[in-house]
Amino acid sequence: MNSLPALDAGALRADFPILAQSVGGQRLVYLDSAATSQKPQTVIDTEIAFLTQTNAAVHRGAHTLAAEATVLFEDARERVAAFVGADEEQLVWTSGATAGINLIAYAVGNATAGRGGAAARRFALAPGDEIVVTEAEHHANLIPWQELAARTGAVLRHIPVHDDGTLALDAAASLIGARTKIVAFPHISNVLGIVNPVAELVTLAQSVGALTVLDACQSAPHVPLDLPALGVDLAVFSGHKMLGPYGIGGLYGRAEVLDALPPFLTGGSMITTVSLNSADYLPAPQRFEAGTQPVSQAIALAAAVEYLDTVGMAAVHAHERVLERRMREGLRRIDGIRLLGDAPDGVDRVALSAFEVQGVHAHDVGQFLDARGVAVRVGHHCAQPLHRRFGMTASVRASASLYNTEEDIDMLLDAVSGVRSFFGAGS
Repeated sequence: MNSLPALDAGALRADFPILAQSVGGQRLVYLDSAATSQKPQTVIDTEIAFLTQTNAAVHRGAHTLAAEATVLFEDARERVAAFVGADEEQLVWTSGATAGINLIAYAVGNATAGRGGAAARRFALAPGDEIVVTEAEHHANLIPWQELAARTGAVLRHIPVHDDGTLALDAAASLIGARTKIVAFPHISNVLGIVNPVAELVTLAQSVGALTVLDACQSAPHVPLDLPALGVDLAVFSGHKMLGPYGIGGLYGRAEVLDALPPFLTGGSMITTVSLNSADYLPAPQRFEAGTQPVSQAIALAAAVEYLDTVGMAAVHAHERVLERRMREGLRRIDGIRLLGDAPDGVDRVALSAFEVQGVHAHDVGQFLDARGVAVRVGHHCAQPLHRRFGMTASVRASASLYNTEEDIDMLLDAVSGVRSFFGAGS
C-alpha cells in the first residue's frame, strides 16, 4: 500500500495570515485550535466577497442579488453536507454545536409535550426514562440534557471514563437498557483527544431503540468524517473549529429523524401555511431554520471545507498523528508533567494533550508559555466533571491543526520544560 504524501504544514501556514505575526518577540506558535481554529485567506476573502458583491436576503425577493445569494447559500449547504458524507436535506444550519444540541433537546421536549403529531411520539420522554451521556462531555453536550431531564422527569446517567481516558464500554453495556431513550457522546473528547468507539456505542443504543447524538466538534476538522456511515441519528459540529467563521455550525440528521422531530424555534421561513390560529411547517432542514440565517458565514464555511478537501482529510489526520505522538511522547519525558487520559499508543487520537504541571497553576503555565510565543488553553475547557474525575480543577491544553509543524511542537516542549524551574516548583 502506498503511503500518503506528507502534508507540508510549513507551506500551509502561509495561507493563514494571522500566523505571520510574532508574540513576545517570538514566532507565534498557535496551539489552541480545539478552542477555535485560524482561518485561511480564502475563507476570509470568500466572506468579504459575498458581503461586498452579493449581499441580499436568501429565499426572498425576485431581484438579481437575492437570486445569486440564494444559489450561493444552498450550494454551501450541499458542499458542507458532502464534507460529512450527507445529503443537503440532512444538514440544518445552526449558530454552532451548542445551538444544535439545544435544538435537539428542545425538539424532544416539544415531542414530550405532544407537539409534532404521531411521527414525533417516538421521541417523547416519560418520567423514569433515561438519557445516557459520558463522563467526558463538554458542557454543551451535558447541560442541555440536564435541563431536558429536569423538564420531563427523565433520569440522566453517565458512562464512566477509565484512568487512561478511554470509555468504560462494559459499564456502557449495563447502563444502556430498556428505559434508555437518548445516548449522547463526543466523537473525540476536547480534553483527552481520544477517538471514542462510535460503532460500539451506536450498536448498544440501536439494540434498545435509543436516539444517538454525536458531538463531532473535535472530529470534523481532524479526521475523515462520514456521519451516515457512523450510523448516528444526529450529529453537530461548529464552523469556527474547522477553519470557518464564527456563528455557523451544522446539525446533521437522518432524514426520517429530522422530518419527525417537531421544530424548536419558530417564525418566518420555516412554514408553508399560516393562519391566525395555526401553522404548518416545511420539511427538514428548513423547518429548523426560522428567521434570518447566517448566510455569509455558511458560504465562508463552504470555502473552509473546500480548503480541507483540497489538502485531504486523510493527509490531515496522518500529519496530526505525527504531531500527536511527538507532543505526547515529549510531555511524558518532562519531569513533573501529568497527562490527562494517557491511553496506550494503539488508541486512536488527535493532536491534543491536556496536562498538569505539578506545583504550578495552569493559568501561570499559560502566561509563561505565551511570553514565549506559544498559545495554549488553560482552565477546565468546559469539562468540569471530567477534571474532577482526574482530581483537578484546571489543566493546560495544547491542540494542533493542519498548519502546525513539528518545530511548533518542539517549541511547546522546550517552553514547558522550563516552567517548574522558573516558578521554583522543581525538586
